[in-house]
Amino acid sequence: MSEVHLRNLSKSFGKTVAVEDVTLTVPDGAFVTLLGPTGAGKTTILRLISGLEQPDVGDVVIGGRSAIDDTPAQRNVAMVFQQYSLYPHLSVKDNLAFPLRSPLLKTPEHEIERKVTEVAEVLRIPHKLNNKATELSGGEMQRVSIGRALVRNPSIYLMDEPLSSLDAKLRSDLRIELKRIQETLGATLLYVTHDQVEAMTMSTHIGVLDNGRLVQFGSPREIYENPVNLYVAGRLGQPRINILPADMFAGSPAGARQIGLRPEHIEQGEGKESTVKRVEHLGDQIRLHLTLEGHDLVTLTDPHADLEPGDIISIQPRNPLFFDANGARIN
Repeated sequence: MSEVHLRNLSKSFGKTVAVEDVTLTVPDGAFVTLLGPTGAGKTTILRLISGLEQPDVGDVVIGGRSAIDDTPAQRNVAMVFQQYSLYPHLSVKDNLAFPLRSPLLKTPEHEIERKVTEVAEVLRIPHKLNNKATELSGGEMQRVSIGRALVRNPSIYLMDEPLSSLDAKLRSDLRIELKRIQETLGATLLYVTHDQVEAMTMSTHIGVLDNGRLVQFGSPREIYENPVNLYVAGRLGQPRINILPADMFAGSPAGARQIGLRPEHIEQGEGKESTVKRVEHLGDQIRLHLTLEGHDLVTLTDPHADLEPGDIISIQPRNPLFFDANGARIN
């Protein structure tokens, strides 16, 4: 595996700026996730790394050397897409072997056999090797798609929302599997998603993108606990962070215009009176929808709390985040 550096990357399509001055490092063996809404520039960055697109400005450095003049085949990267991209007329074994049979690689047949067997074991599908791709479930097909990337042992794996087309249960299962595979192989992986749960649970690092710009880069905990602005604060956390006027509670720093309260950072028992609007029983916890001086907010409470709509509870902030008029964080 290799460390990958993006240096001042920019890319426009006509008048649309897709990526603007992005600089980041994907450490060797790391699981880095690019998080952002549709149009944030996530997929374009993958295409720039793979060589499917050329940047207007900037450089892509893979394994210590610039890859900017290399073709996609020369860059030794592997991509996994949302679609399964399997050959339906081939067996699982032949689908896995297909990348190794490229004339550019000239891989001996005994080496192909060895790599396919190893990858099938890692993916836990050795019993499916003789099945046609059309005989597989959705989860099995996506495993084979991931396996086609794994057999090549590339410098970096690029994954473009590979779990987004699966149902919730299968997505959860494969999320665990993908992280296990990455850790087992020590793979360097750059993963694209708009799903914050995927980003938080699998990543060693997260890069939050907004309109083609990298807004913040760090560990999941760092970004969740110390967002640089309101946009980043709103990208992570479920339920979403509550945003209220900063003067609603005492103690706001100079310049603060808004206060951000994670649901778990609202203490109950003392403080200002709020009204319960809705009570959602989730089994392990209760999600409370409150109204405070005309503002809606959500918090969490004990699963055995005896609360009903219309009840009055007192609340106060704990570890609040403060933001200025432009949405920038105030420490």
